[in-house]
Amino acid sequence: MATIKFELSEQELLSLLKNEELTLTLKQNNTDKEECQQELSKNDSFFAYFEQDIELLKNNGKMRTAETYSTALNSLKRFSGGKTLSVCEIKSPLMQQYENYMLAKGLSKNSTSFYMRITRAVYNRCVDKGITTEMHPFRHVYTGVAKTMKRALSMKSIQIIQQMQLPPGPKAFARDIFLFSFYTRGMSFVDIAYLEKHNISNGFLTYQRKKTRQSLTIRWEPAMQKIVDRYPSVNDFLFPIIKDSGQKARSQYRNMLYQVNTQLAEIGREVGTEVKLTMYVARHSWASIAMQMNIPMEIISRGMGHDSESTTRIYLKSLNNSQLDEANSKIIQALHTKPKPAADT
Repeated sequence: MATIKFELSEQELLSLLKNEELTLTLKQNNTDKEECQQELSKNDSFFAYFEQDIELLKNNGKMRTAETYSTALNSLKRFSGGKTLSVCEIKSPLMQQYENYMLAKGLSKNSTSFYMRITRAVYNRCVDKGITTEMHPFRHVYTGVAKTMKRALSMKSIQIIQQMQLPPGPKAFARDIFLFSFYTRGMSFVDIAYLEKHNISNGFLTYQRKKTRQSLTIRWEPAMQKIVDRYPSVNDFLFPIIKDSGQKARSQYRNMLYQVNTQLAEIGREVGTEVKLTMYVARHSWASIAMQMNIPMEIISRGMGHDSESTTRIYLKSLNNSQLDEANSKIIQALHTKPKPAADT
């Protein structure tokens, strides 16, 4: 906020005290931008604070969040065209330009909102630290979550994908990993990548979700074993996705995820699905098909590891794994059951 300074001579002050007419000269100090710039050194930029947050996230072991922050920072850097942005330049007109830039690049509203929310979080921390004053730069850009398009396939579409005749190679591997995710109640790709052989014991697969640290147990089905048998791994991992468990493990699974999703998109085009096929579709499809088969919502929620809602947890306390296993077996058996031919009319 600008400061208003009153300059009074001794005579003017005496006149003021005598309640006589007085002429005041008002002088305004530096503008907000000048005040902001005084607090910033030449090399101190908004990008620098962005990078500080990324390093803090990494140090706290939040690698996945750090990666999303890095993606958002790279997007903002591309928008700036190589120019370093200072904190005081993060204002409403610039953020509106940034939003229009992303929309022109073909990003969805949810994607632009994703980048905006991360940028806003970094900006708010700058405000909290007293680096800049609150200028409300995000008031005119979208930071909500719009309703997404359908991400679930029908049972028929899953069967078509399952019955595709594919030669050994990247496309067949992508299809099989997609099906393995479906068979395991929508297991995420990162959890599949980090599965180890010891996770299978006494007819059950037990693993801990990377995202929530929740432990899940799934009855091991023949359909799962058939896929594992097709892709023997030379190390302790169940699938040949991570070949080195060192520091490069994360980049290996991310590179493979990109390749798998690329192949799945091609498979989706070949079978004519309206939904863009990705690994995430397997999770949505399992839940959608389970619901269509009248499997209780509380069982579906537990099967997918959705126990964050307190109301859901109350209902799940009375359930046991056998119910989940029966539900999963029912879905897998339905997938492998050939549909009856339509009756002649």
